[in-house]
Amino acid sequence: MKKIIFAVLAALFFISCTSKTEKLQSKKEKLTRLNAAALYKDYIFPKTKTAEIELENYIKNLPLERKIAQLFIENLEGNKTFRSYESFGDVTGKKDDTPMVAGGYLFFSYNLSDTVEETASYVASIRIYTAQKGQIQPFLAIDQEGGWVNRLKKLTGKLPSQEEVTKNYDIAGAYDLYARQAEKMAEIGFNMNLAPVIEVCTDDNREFLDGRSFGDALQTSAYGIACVNAYENKGIASVIKHFPGNTNTDPHTGLPEITLPEEELKKLILPFKKVCQHEPAGVLMSHARTSARDEKTPACLSKVWVTDVLRNEYGYQGIIFSDDIFMGALADNGFPPEKAAVLAIEAGVDCIMTSEKRFAKQARLIYKKALEDPAFTSRIDQSVKRILQYKIKAGLFNLE
Repeated sequence: MKKIIFAVLAALFFISCTSKTEKLQSKKEKLTRLNAAALYKDYIFPKTKTAEIELENYIKNLPLERKIAQLFIENLEGNKTFRSYESFGDVTGKKDDTPMVAGGYLFFSYNLSDTVEETASYVASIRIYTAQKGQIQPFLAIDQEGGWVNRLKKLTGKLPSQEEVTKNYDIAGAYDLYARQAEKMAEIGFNMNLAPVIEVCTDDNREFLDGRSFGDALQTSAYGIACVNAYENKGIASVIKHFPGNTNTDPHTGLPEITLPEEELKKLILPFKKVCQHEPAGVLMSHARTSARDEKTPACLSKVWVTDVLRNEYGYQGIIFSDDIFMGALADNGFPPEKAAVLAIEAGVDCIMTSEKRFAKQARLIYKKALEDPAFTSRIDQSVKRILQYKIKAGLFNLE
């Protein structure tokens, strides 16, 4: 009888200890998630002075047309086997049929197959083709925000909209949600996500955003940081967007005009400043014009917004992307794609987005201007350096 009582007491003691241990582990895991959501692990930009000098020498010796190719992220054709449809000769005008690979590629729904395996096979074909042609590996990006902007829905399942996330998840829960999404993206072969949206939801943009915002300024900053950290810590570069914002005018068809006084505009864009302090891999500019600053120029073409504010005032050192230069916001308002591409680089943009499946025409004008203008060539080198710094950390490029 004594043995039985002893055994029961021992079991109870063991259960009690196990329960306490599990509670402590649970508490520790929660604290870990909260810390990860609040603190950034330096994934993208750690570098040594020696490596930086080597990279600068590499860029100095890289042919101009190959530098310019790094400045574009373009859409893909098909979803089975990759190949380039343009050559460097299309940019230089010289006899050179070397296939040209862009700095990055953007996947839309029609570039995805019905299964993870088939899509991963397509991604692998990009890697193999690029290696065989002796080109720098591109980053592979997708718009995976959640909600109705959920390109990977049939491959990775439902991802709540940003609005739903703030309603149904705390900060640690949001971090876990996006970390799991990042793992699924990495398994397929993606290394960049054009997300999250860091625009505060207001009456002036609510209809356009349609659930794509985390909410007010406080929510947008807190959840935005958690989202960025979750992706970056899992090896998926995060590109926050659309700086400095939008209105209810869809930039695909019209030019958004933000008419807020400067002080109100500063308050509205404060989350961008806060999230930029956590060093997301990229910031994507909007096409909006702002009456408070540089009122005649869309933000993605504005040196005031790109260089003076984002680069100098905010101290942001990552890759700055334009939004799609083929959108109506630019093309229908005096900024056709060829002109927009040059103006974007002059403004300080590093990577030009095009939803078209060709970019040689725009690259050709950049090439021509670079031959005539040493300062413009220097501007290109700065952008190429930022892009290759990211690719080194992402394992897409090395100097050996």
